[in-house]
Order: sequence, then structure tokens, then C-alpha cells
Amino acid sequence: MTLRQQIASGELPGGTRLAEIPTAQALGVSRMPVRMALRILEQEGLLVRAGARGYTVRSVTLDDIVAAVEVRGVLEGLAALRAAERGLDQVADTALRQCLADGDALFAKGHLIEGDIAAYEDMNIRFHEVLLAAGGSQAIREALMRNDHLPFASVKALAADKNDLEREFRRLNYAHMQHHAVYDALAKGQGARAEALMREHANATLAYTDLLSGLSS
Repeated sequence: MTLRQQIASGELPGGTRLAEIPTAQALGVSRMPVRMALRILEQEGLLVRAGARGYTVRSVTLDDIVAAVEVRGVLEGLAALRAAERGLDQVADTALRQCLADGDALFAKGHLIEGDIAAYEDMNIRFHEVLLAAGGSQAIREALMRNDHLPFASVKALAADKNDLEREFRRLNYAHMQHHAVYDALAKGQGARAEALMREHANATLAYTDLLSGLSS
């Protein structure tokens, strides 16, 4: 859902007013799907009613975001623990290796261009989705889906400073090196290590709270 992604990424910050007709016009769709989407997002807690016909994006604090990132670390850590203990099947192993190769190619040139941010985000999402599937727990998936409703909590909502690509190279390259370490632990069946590494991988985001606080309310 486009609106959910815009809220999660901070493109629509807390306090933004959303009305059915202008939102439908901006998205180039009819009013009915927008009306349904707004109601769903209200039920999920992302929007609050603002009069009879409008909504506002719910404001969240930096503390809310930090807590949500920490929760993601716990849940993804548990998925990594289960994946390591279960053992990677050939499909998961191949998919994770491909993610590592794609990331290696991205960082091999020693710098990033603006388009690389989207390429990294795509690879990162694939890595996390494969790991989550390898964990084999619907309960973890559902818990993550609920947690992901908060802005910036989802792995699909990468906050990046495109005006400082040198910094982003260092940050994302470090995150990718963590991907390598996680895969190594998974491949060796080291559950406790995989869990700890995934928690650290999520929590590393918190070293860049300036990116988050600049977009939250």
C-alpha cells in the first residue's frame, strides 16, 4: 500500500492532513480504494480522524521509533536463531548468497551514487525476507507486521541522507558486512551467534538517530 509506505518512510510525517479527494488525485486512482485504505490505516493506528472527512498522520516520538527498532531486532534475532537451528535449505542458501554477491558488487567501486540507495534497499529487503522465511514462524511474521506499522521500524523503510553519500557508503557497507556475518552463523548452525548478530544489525540503526529524528514528529 503506497500510503502505508509513505508514512513508514517519513515521506508523510506526523500531523500531515489526508483527505479522500486530493489523496486520490495525487495517487492517480479513484476515490473508493483511497477511502478503504484510509479506513484500514486508521484501524492500524497510523491515522487519526480529523473531522468528518479527513485524517491526520499519527505523530510518533523518537522514543517510539527506537523501541520499535529494538523490537524488530528481538524478533529478527529469534527468526535467525530458528533458521540456524533448522538449517538452511538449498533455496534459502542460494538466495542469501545472491544477496551477499549483489551487495558486494554494489560496494566494490568504493562509493555510492544516488541510485545505489534503492538497489541496496531492494537487496536488504530480500535478505531479511529470506531469513524470516527460513525461521519458519508465522507468529514472528505477524508480530513483525504489527511492529512495522510505526514509521522507520520496517526494514522496508530505509532512512538515508542522499546529500551525504560518503556517510551512507560507510553506514550501508558496515550493515552489509553484518549480512555476511549473519550468513556465516546461519550456514554453520550457530543459533545464539546468529540471534545476537541480527539484534545488533537492527540496533545499529540507532546510531543514526539524527536521520530518524529529522523525519519524526
